[in-house]
Amino acid sequence: MSTLLEGLSSFTDPTFLLCMAVGTVLGLLVGFFPGVTMTMAVALASGFTLSLEPEQGLAVMLTIYVAGQFGDRIPSILVNTPGTPASIATTLDGYPMAKNGQAGLALVVSALVTTGALLASMLMFILIARPVATFALKFGPAEMFALVLFGLTIMISIASKSILKGLLAGLFGLIIAVIGRDPITGDARFTFGSNDMSSGLEFIAVIIGLFGIAEVLDQMLTHRATSVRPISSLGRWWPNKTELKEIAKPAAIGTGVGLGVGIVPAAGGDIAGLVGWDRARAASKHPEKYGTGYIGGVAASDSASSATLGGALTTTMALGIPGDSVMAVMIGSMIIWGIQPGPSMFTQHPDMVVLIAAIMIIATLVTGGLSLLRTKGMVKLLDMKPQYLWAIILIFCMVGTYATTNNLFTVATMLVFGFIGMGLKRAAIPAGPVVLGLLLGPLAESNLRRALVIGGPESLVGSPISIALLGLTLVVLLSTVRRGRKKRGAEPSVPAEQDAVSV
Repeated sequence: MSTLLEGLSSFTDPTFLLCMAVGTVLGLLVGFFPGVTMTMAVALASGFTLSLEPEQGLAVMLTIYVAGQFGDRIPSILVNTPGTPASIATTLDGYPMAKNGQAGLALVVSALVTTGALLASMLMFILIARPVATFALKFGPAEMFALVLFGLTIMISIASKSILKGLLAGLFGLIIAVIGRDPITGDARFTFGSNDMSSGLEFIAVIIGLFGIAEVLDQMLTHRATSVRPISSLGRWWPNKTELKEIAKPAAIGTGVGLGVGIVPAAGGDIAGLVGWDRARAASKHPEKYGTGYIGGVAASDSASSATLGGALTTTMALGIPGDSVMAVMIGSMIIWGIQPGPSMFTQHPDMVVLIAAIMIIATLVTGGLSLLRTKGMVKLLDMKPQYLWAIILIFCMVGTYATTNNLFTVATMLVFGFIGMGLKRAAIPAGPVVLGLLLGPLAESNLRRALVIGGPESLVGSPISIALLGLTLVVLLSTVRRGRKKRGAEPSVPAEQDAVSV
C-alpha cells in the first residue's frame, strides 16, 4: 500500500499536473497533423524534459504517447490521411463513413473503442508485468545477451520488408554504439581524437536527427500540393443501441489482436490495426461491409492499434527491451535520469512503475473525454500549410537538442544524423533498428563480455533459457528470410479505392 501511495503522490504536485496537461494537448496535436510521428514528438519532448524531475518528464512523454492514439484518427477519417502509421487501417472504413455523412459518428466510435482498448492494455500490464520481471530476474549475463539479441532480431525482422536492409540498420546502430570509451578498459574507440566523442554520441541528438530532421527533410523533398479538403459536414455523433451492439464484437476482436501483437517487440499499432481489421472481417457474418464505410471496421482497426500500448510497456519495463520506437526513446530518457528499465526496476523503483501505469490510465480517461467533445475547430487546423509546421519542428529540434548539453557539437550531431536518416528513408532502410542497436548495443556488449569472462563461450548455451532464446532468434531469422522470398500474401486485401492511402 505504501508503494501505491508513494507512486500516486506526484498527482498532488501542481507542476506534475501541468506537465500532464501539456502532454495531452501536444499528443492530440501530434496525432492530428499528418507527417508528425509519435516517435518524433516524444524525441523532441525528451530534449526539453531532461531538465525536469523524472516524474514530470514521464508525465509529458507518456501523455503525448497516449493522446496521440486519439488525435491521429481525426485526419484518417476526415481527409483519408493517417495522422501516424498506427491509424493507417482507420482510413479503410473511417473515410468512407465521413463521405457518407457519418464523420461525427466515426470519430465518436473511434474515441470509445480507443479508450476501452487502452484501458484493457493497461490492465494486462498491471497483471503480467511483475511476473515477467520476476522471471527475468533469474537471468544471468548469458541469458541477458540472448534476450537482447532476440529483441534486436525481432525489430530487424518486423521493421523492414528486406532482411538485408534490417540487418544493415541494426549493424549501423551497433557500430555507432561503440563510439566512446571502452566500458572495461577505458580505451578510446572511434573517437578520432575528439574530446566531444569520448563519452559517445548523444542519444537525444541521434534520435531527434533520425526521426525529426530526417522526416522534415523527406517531406520537403516529396511534398506535393493537394486539392483534397477535410470533410466539414460531421453529421450525427452518438451511436444508437443497435450500433453499439454492432461494434462490440469487432472491438473485442481488435483488442485481443492488439494485446497479442503489442507484446512482441517492435510490432506496432500499424501492424496490429491491419491485422485486427482483417480478423474482424473474417469473423463477421457480413464481411462485404468492411471497407465500404462500416462502423465495425473502424472499431476493429482502432481498438487493435491502441491495445498494443500495454504490451509495448510490458516488454519495456519488465525486460528492458523497447516494445516500439517510442519506448526506445523513453528508455533513453529514463537511463539519463538514472532509472534503468528492466527486471530490477520492479524491486528498485516500484513506485515509478505505479506512477507510469497511473499516468497512462488517467491520460486515457482525460483524452478520451476530450475526444468526445463536439468541436469543429479541428477541421480548420487541417488546412494549415505544412511549411509552417516544418519551420516549427526544425526550431524545436535545434533548441531541444542544444538544451540537452549546451554544446553546438550536439546540434551538429543531430543535423548529421538528420541527413543520414533522410538517406535511410529514401533507401527504405528503417531507422528503428538503428536506435535499438544504439540503445541495446552497450547492454549486449557488456553481458557478452561478462559471460565470456565467467564461463567462456560454452556459457552462452549453458542454460535452457539462453538456448531457448537463441533458438527463437534463429527461428525468427529463418522465417523472415523465408517470408521475404514469397509474395506478400498475408496482408489483408483492401478495396481498390483505398490502396493509395498516403502516410
